[in-house]
Amino acid sequence: MKKIQNSVEIIPLANVADSELLKISRTRMLSLNLPEMRAIQKYYDALGRAPTDVELECLAQTWSEHCKHKVFNGITRYIEHGREEIIDNLFRKTIVKATEDVRKAKGRRDFCVSVFKDNAGIIRFDEKYNLVFKVETHNHPSALDPYGGANTGIGGVIRDPLGTGLGAKPVFNTDIFCFAEPDFPHDKLPKGILHPKRIFKGVVAGVRDYGNKMGIPTVNGSILFDRRFLGNPIVYCGTGGLIPKDKCRKAAQPGDLVIVIGGRTGRDGIHGATFASIELDDESEVTSSGAVQIGNPIEEKKMLDIILQARDENLYDCITDCGAGGFSSAVGEMGQDIGAELHLERAPLKYGGLRPWEILLSEAQERMILSIPPKNLKRFMELCRAEDVEATVIGEFKNDRKFTVYYDAQIVGELDMDFLHSGVPRIERKAVWKSPQFKEPDFPDPSDLAPYLLKVLGEWNVASKEWVVRRYDHEVQGGCVLKPLQGVENDGPGDAAVLAPVLGSTVGFAVSSGISIRYGDIDTYLMAASAIDEAVRGVVAVGADPERIALLDNFSWGNPDKPDRLGGLVRAARACYDVAVAYETPFISGKDSFYNEFTIGKRSIAVPPTLLISAIGLIDDVRKTVSMDAKEPDNPIYVLGKTYDETGGSIYFRIRGYVGNKVPAVSPYESKRRMIALHQAIKSGLVRACHDVSDGGLLVALAETAFAGGLGMTINAKNIPHNTNITRNDTLLFSESNSRFVIEVDRKKEDRFRKIMKGFPCRKVGILTKKDDFIVTGLNGRKIVNAKIKRLKEAWQKPLRW
Repeated sequence: MKKIQNSVEIIPLANVADSELLKISRTRMLSLNLPEMRAIQKYYDALGRAPTDVELECLAQTWSEHCKHKVFNGITRYIEHGREEIIDNLFRKTIVKATEDVRKAKGRRDFCVSVFKDNAGIIRFDEKYNLVFKVETHNHPSALDPYGGANTGIGGVIRDPLGTGLGAKPVFNTDIFCFAEPDFPHDKLPKGILHPKRIFKGVVAGVRDYGNKMGIPTVNGSILFDRRFLGNPIVYCGTGGLIPKDKCRKAAQPGDLVIVIGGRTGRDGIHGATFASIELDDESEVTSSGAVQIGNPIEEKKMLDIILQARDENLYDCITDCGAGGFSSAVGEMGQDIGAELHLERAPLKYGGLRPWEILLSEAQERMILSIPPKNLKRFMELCRAEDVEATVIGEFKNDRKFTVYYDAQIVGELDMDFLHSGVPRIERKAVWKSPQFKEPDFPDPSDLAPYLLKVLGEWNVASKEWVVRRYDHEVQGGCVLKPLQGVENDGPGDAAVLAPVLGSTVGFAVSSGISIRYGDIDTYLMAASAIDEAVRGVVAVGADPERIALLDNFSWGNPDKPDRLGGLVRAARACYDVAVAYETPFISGKDSFYNEFTIGKRSIAVPPTLLISAIGLIDDVRKTVSMDAKEPDNPIYVLGKTYDETGGSIYFRIRGYVGNKVPAVSPYESKRRMIALHQAIKSGLVRACHDVSDGGLLVALAETAFAGGLGMTINAKNIPHNTNITRNDTLLFSESNSRFVIEVDRKKEDRFRKIMKGFPCRKVGILTKKDDFIVTGLNGRKIVNAKIKRLKEAWQKPLRW
């Protein structure tokens, strides 16, 4: 390799053998495969020259899986039970098509504004504002540096709504974490892996510090545990915001200045995009530590305030954040249709000694790129000086469809925008799906279910996450109507949060999430379907309109180059299409994260197939929302939705050492009709409490409703709507069938409630009492649970009471 002025390397590719091309990719951590390296080689052969390190690194970041989503957008040869088909662009055939079909079906009822085009999705909200929502992952960085990785994960996703349209004001955060169990034995911890409890505490602290210091309420989330997350924790962070209706479109114009605002550029975060596209191993802590960024929430808060002021004064034409790939992606994407010129020596640096390609690729945090007409520069700089926010002109948008990079007046990189953004070869991958078979349990139906209820309530995936939730500020900005913890002692598990972000207005929205990783071991199709159902029923349970719910999808998967991993992804994506179309819930944004595997010697441990579905549902009047806690003695308890023999992947089977095969299915067309009826009942003021049935099944949902409200409950299991083939009490009460709700009805309005629910599987199953007893009578008429609600609550709260 030759060097030119300013430490820029010339990397010869002409006549280089395939093995050497791969070596270049590997040693420079480009994460480019052989066809991609060959495409670059061919491009430069046609130019008659060799690439600079600036150009090669820029291409690698832009072509990374993180930025280009090559797995979803590629060609998949899918084989299921011997049948083969070719899928050209799985993402477009499932997620995008679902949204297109839903929008066509809704017609004038379509509430989508912008989907899959910008940094975040946009839907209609009220007469003045639209809603913006995005969820991202920060998995690999959080494995190496839990606090720093999660800290910058939430910081990065906050900048997504801020960089959507001409800028949205963030009004809420969400977070969903997946870890190995915190009691994992220290002496069995593999080399190069941090203990899951340390990762857990570090991640929580990182998200807490950034969100709280930014003044954004964290209102919704979830935490899941599985041993396969040991080397690869999953960290989802989401942010939603409000944007004026006339600020949802943007486009850089030739002649606009390229302005960087916010933090300074350093070596932190370099190769973050390509780092996210490889598996971890016991050397990653050393080889990839520089890919973890360093966050500064106070800097980002100041930057946010300036951008919103500049937006309202119409000072800029386009904006995006410096995320994966740094300047290379941000400026390259903004100038994709026109062209851009960048002067790296002008970029404010944290310290000296950075090479040009490092300045270009750095993912140092708290930086945004704006395109500003020269006539507006003076006013913009005045705003920045008033708040002590650094802003610098580092280039100009052109009209030559080239990305030209300078350093000290010398061209160190020049790429055609077409090749940079469209030159990446599409790869064909093989995907195979085979239905696994697990041993079905063979044990008698217990005569006393109380001990099993206590164990299920204390299982890591069911137990209270209050220790985490209390670390987040839910009150800041004053718009949170229904908070994550609910009930008489403000510690019950809410199904969704409700916000009214425009102070003085009663128009609001609900936010929830669905994630069903245990089902994916049996069938990823049903796992994905269940995740959508859980997210949708979560927002409906608090009062959201079933006709105005939008979804986000976030896939975290193992190595897609392995056919079995990719086969599971195909099934999950197809479920996303089927269920979203049936529910008429469009996807508005999403993100995928692959290569979540940790290699130990010759063994590779993949995370379980993980799909997070986030739902945001509109509410006309937040005063009519309901929480999950029981309210008043003598009010009847109803169960809406039918229970089936669907204990496969259940928490109950897990505590008894089994997996099973009967995964909960979803009947979305039927379920949606039910949810519309429930919404009508909530709007009419007939429902005092509503709680969706999820992990642990109906018995857990009933117990949570009771102890959150501090009331006793008497239940007759014979009255629970269920399939006739269920003859066991444990199956009926621990099955995790979808689309079910526990509902407390105002006893004075019970007749009206019954009329609305006529024709649906909805029956009165019990009553609330002043006593503190939780009593359940079984199918045989005998008492099968007799426990104090305080004892149940203690079992639920104790595991994570740190």
